[in-house]
Amino acid sequence: MNLYHYASPATFYHLAGRITPWAAWAAALLAAVGLYIGFFVAPTDFQQGEAYRIIFIHVPAAWMGMLIYLAMGLWGAIGLAFKARLPFMMMRALAPTGAVMTFIALWTGAVWGKPMWGTWWVWDARLTSTLVLLFLYLGTLALWSAIEDAQRGDRAGALLTLIGVVNVPIILFSVVWWNTLHQGSTIGVTHAPKMAATMMQGLFVMTAAAWLYAIAATLSRVRQVILERERRTQWARAILQQEV
Repeated sequence: MNLYHYASPATFYHLAGRITPWAAWAAALLAAVGLYIGFFVAPTDFQQGEAYRIIFIHVPAAWMGMLIYLAMGLWGAIGLAFKARLPFMMMRALAPTGAVMTFIALWTGAVWGKPMWGTWWVWDARLTSTLVLLFLYLGTLALWSAIEDAQRGDRAGALLTLIGVVNVPIILFSVVWWNTLHQGSTIGVTHAPKMAATMMQGLFVMTAAAWLYAIAATLSRVRQVILERERRTQWARAILQQEV
């Protein structure tokens, strides 16, 4: 496959259109399976009872919030290095989904924290750094809205994102570096999983569903961004006329 061929916004527009429905349907199917495993098959946790089941939504959302931000940083770096248009469009398409995932992680974390800690919120290192991540997403979206020149906005957003990337390892390792109220890592490469196999299966299925949803949402949104940016080209005008 010639990857440079898909660097053209016009070519990528049609590729994204083919991938989006498959990713969306796969995400819906995996979400249904994952929720069934998580809420009906997985056993009750001996310490946290039924309240732990929020992890099947909370953890995938938290992982995706961080992963999408790293993807934004990668696309921003590529855009700055090669002065290409499509990477910046991908950044703009990723940001809303990343912000939603991070908000879901914070909200479900509060729902989980209330019965476990007796409070909705504490200024814990992981919670605070995750809140900073949400502010970075919102700040980048606000920056793009404030700058009318799309190219200047692209560069400014990419620089802000690259600066903010340092916050992701802080989120990941906050429970190791500091004495936090948030529980430590349950799944890691240096130790055996601290949960039942059925719980892990549900968690991984829900993570795959969140990943595919993010792909579908991003590709659908980047098609809109491409049409907006390329509206003066003949191929984009033809598509816009068909939609009208």
